[in-house]
Amino acid sequence: MLKEQINRFQAEETPFYFYDLQLLQQTLDVCKNAADKYNFHVHYAMKANFNQKVLERIQKVGFGADCVSGNEVKKAIEIGFDPRKVVFAGVGKSDREITEALQNDIFCFNVESVQELGVINGLAEAQGKIAQVALRINPNVDAHTHHNITTGLEENKFGINHWELHDCVDALKKLPHVALVGIHFHIGSQITNLTVFKSLCVKVNEIHSWFEERGFNLKVLNVGGGLGVDYHNPDEKPIADFEEYFRIFDQFLERKHGQEVHFELGRALVAHSGSLISKVLYVKNGIKKHFLVLDAGMTELMRPALYQAYHQIESLSLGQAQEGNTVKYDIVGPICESTDCFGKEVELPESKRGDLIAIRTAGAYGEVMASKYNLRAEIKSLYSE
Repeated sequence: MLKEQINRFQAEETPFYFYDLQLLQQTLDVCKNAADKYNFHVHYAMKANFNQKVLERIQKVGFGADCVSGNEVKKAIEIGFDPRKVVFAGVGKSDREITEALQNDIFCFNVESVQELGVINGLAEAQGKIAQVALRINPNVDAHTHHNITTGLEENKFGINHWELHDCVDALKKLPHVALVGIHFHIGSQITNLTVFKSLCVKVNEIHSWFEERGFNLKVLNVGGGLGVDYHNPDEKPIADFEEYFRIFDQFLERKHGQEVHFELGRALVAHSGSLISKVLYVKNGIKKHFLVLDAGMTELMRPALYQAYHQIESLSLGQAQEGNTVKYDIVGPICESTDCFGKEVELPESKRGDLIAIRTAGAYGEVMASKYNLRAEIKSLYSE
């Protein structure tokens, strides 16, 4: 797909994000069909990508929205997501954000502390409303992913720990303007070992039983997201294995008749559909190192600097070198930081100034994390229908 766009790309000022909307639609359809098989509910994690055209496609499929800021809640509703399918998570919701979400009658707040329960209760009382809440519980399950994107361990800032559950139950009995509708979990991101989700199911079953024993009949079991994608083989595996992912929860999660199971998927829906397209500004050949200096940097794609994340890097320019004549380059950007590096010792055809470079699988946590550090210009987007 990318090389088919080479003439179009050469006519555009770089860098820019390119979205394959056909692949996005295929991914959404596969996910929807796999979830519908088990009557599972999917909320799209908006933090992964809130590009307008991407959101419009996701909304039309019928997914809900998982939001982690007040502005994400507003954006979801502006795009057309049903407020009754909007959930609001986050460890630090402000009073203004909570108030505006209540005014929009969203489905549920995923609550992360006993204190937050009290705050929501007070703000809901001021509007004469009852806020539906789910308790985000820390299951202490190791997601076996990068430590910066692990969220389900007791050492992480997210969620309510087991020893706080009694306090939550006591608080709920005293707070008339909050109603507990479910329990919520999210153990991390970019999880490729699916057996981790079996461990999550065991924990959810235990905690679900704990609430049942105390008289709470929960409408929703929200198991979060975290399903990873194959960054190393974007063409061989462009769509995540949603069928196996959902099958695990159907097999191992114990749910009652009529109880809903909710998911919050982001990366797995959008990652492969986006690529960062850049040009070579300079080639710096040394004795021990060779560098390609691109016009895109960590301001356009933060993940490699922040997480040491891998992205497949490809040369799109044609006829630039003899077959088999390759060089190992460090692929770097123009930002005044040593961490501004997309990859080290990347083997590419011998390159020259002006060659087009694609950084693949950048549709998740790429454009949304872009910054204006060094007074960089806002990055634009191109699309293929």
